[in-house]
Amino acid sequence: MTEVVLGVCGGIAAYKACELLRLFTESGHGVRVVPTASALKFVGEPTWAALSGRPVATEVWDDAHEVPHVRIGRAAELVVVAPATADLLAKAAHGIADDLLTNTLLTATCPIVYAPAMHTEMWENPATQANVATLRARGAIVIEPAVGRLTGKDTGKGRLPDPAAIFEYALRVHRRGLDFDLADRHVVVTAGGTREPLDPVRFLGNRSSGKQGYALARSAAARGARVTLIAANVSLPDPAGVELVRVGTTEELRKATVEAAGSADVVVMAAAPADFRPEAVATQKIKKTEDGTPAPIVLTTNPDIAAELGAAKRPGQILVAFAAETHDALEHARAKLVKKRADLIVVNEVGPGLVFGQDRNTVTLLGADGATAALGELPKDDVADMIFDHVVARLDAQDSDARRG
Repeated sequence: MTEVVLGVCGGIAAYKACELLRLFTESGHGVRVVPTASALKFVGEPTWAALSGRPVATEVWDDAHEVPHVRIGRAAELVVVAPATADLLAKAAHGIADDLLTNTLLTATCPIVYAPAMHTEMWENPATQANVATLRARGAIVIEPAVGRLTGKDTGKGRLPDPAAIFEYALRVHRRGLDFDLADRHVVVTAGGTREPLDPVRFLGNRSSGKQGYALARSAAARGARVTLIAANVSLPDPAGVELVRVGTTEELRKATVEAAGSADVVVMAAAPADFRPEAVATQKIKKTEDGTPAPIVLTTNPDIAAELGAAKRPGQILVAFAAETHDALEHARAKLVKKRADLIVVNEVGPGLVFGQDRNTVTLLGADGATAALGELPKDDVADMIFDHVVARLDAQDSDARRG
């Protein structure tokens, strides 16, 4: 059982922290809720006590003989502040300790995850961005807010991520401890399958669910990276802590990925782009002919995005490609590794009941340096972690070579 401190600040999203608390307690973790005085105006103390099964700590002066402002932080194995307001981020960045929660943040030596929620203008204000940068530089994890409906009629960036996504993200951070081996790195991950329109109703596509790509994005974020996730036709909950870019066609995927790769340290091409698209798209629904014979569809080849990225790869940038094959997987993957100038290629065999839409994956990693690693059948989250283990090893080797040079 992990001892979790759940800090709750005074924002309208405080009610969502009730669901986050429930997820922690129902999975067997012990949770001490530390709300600010403003948070209690949104959700009362009895609610936190009932959901946590523990007394709620609200004041530095409560049970003063137990020195709660020191004890709670020292005992914590994970601290999650959700929602984290602009005010709280400012106090944490500047070491201000004027209530129990800010005192707890100063005494905690475990991973601290902040899940901000505020209006877009407050999040984008230079003061808030400077405070976030300060916290991240000190090893704290500040999740990027989601984009969506805010208080009232406002819409934009600043929405609290889904509680389930925060929960999953926080547990991954806890498992890694304070080992943020992708800190200060920009990681781009593509996920899902592209769709090429035939007419206003139909499209050419594939069975990719995006689950492996989303697992890779979660893994990179938990390791401290700034993550851009480019998702093609994915019906999965938005992961916390990433910048999400949605695309539809292969050309849209190419444009978004090439743009994001310009500042990326690592690019992981887990999406399944269509190799072909119709040469012409009908403006009206294609009808059956009188004799039932379908009209021919002329296809043209889509650009090879991974090969384009490989040709434009900067010194030190790592490119990870994927090879989903139905037969002779390793042979085809080795050819793709060379053609795409990738540093790593992830190989798997696909087909009915295999990989697409599943929660587990069986992959082999091939390196441009000749290394081969068969990972066996594993949950996709574990596969993602092991892929980034190999990526980090290559980044570390490059850094070591640069220092010697």
